[in-house]
Amino acid sequence: MKNIHPEFAYQSRELGIQIEDTLGDPPDRKNYARVVDSLLGEYANGFGLDDVNMLSFALADRLHFDDAAGLLAQAAQYDEGDAAPVLRMVGCNDDAAKAALDAVAEANPELARKAIITAFLHLNRKRWTDEDHSLEALQKDEGDDEDEDEDQDMHGRNIEHLFDTSGDENV
Repeated sequence: MKNIHPEFAYQSRELGIQIEDTLGDPPDRKNYARVVDSLLGEYANGFGLDDVNMLSFALADRLHFDDAAGLLAQAAQYDEGDAAPVLRMVGCNDDAAKAALDAVAEANPELARKAIITAFLHLNRKRWTDEDHSLEALQKDEGDDEDEDEDQDMHGRNIEHLFDTSGDENV
C-alpha cells in the first residue's frame, strides 16, 4: 500500500460522493451518462470549469490507466508535478474523452494531471492508503506521547537512590 498526498485522498473521496449523488438512488445511468457527456463537450470546447473534481468526474469512466505504479508515484505530490508523464500514462476509451483531455492538457496541464490522478485513485482505492488525520487519531497519537513523557518524568524523579542515604555519617 502506498501513501498519497492528503489532497489527492480528499479529492478522490469527493469524486466518489459526486458520482454517487449524480447516479442517485436508485441509480439512473442515463442521467449520469448525459451529465458526463455534457461535461466532456464543455471541456472539449474550452468552456470547462477549472475544477479538479469536475474534470475527473467527466473522465473517470472514460480513461484506461496504462501505468498504475507511475500514477501512484505521481500521487505523492499534489501541487508539484509534471503533467507530460501523467498524460502518457493514460489513454481514452472514446473520442469525446480524448478531445476533452487534449483541450484541457493544452490549456491547463496541471488541472489535467490532477484530474487524471484523482480519477485513478478513485477507481483504484485498494492500491493506496490515506493517512488518518481524524481527531481520534490525533488524540491517540497525543496520548501515546504523554505516556512516553510520563515514563521519562518518572525516571527523572526517582533519583534518590543515586545519593548516599547515610549522609555525613560516612565522614
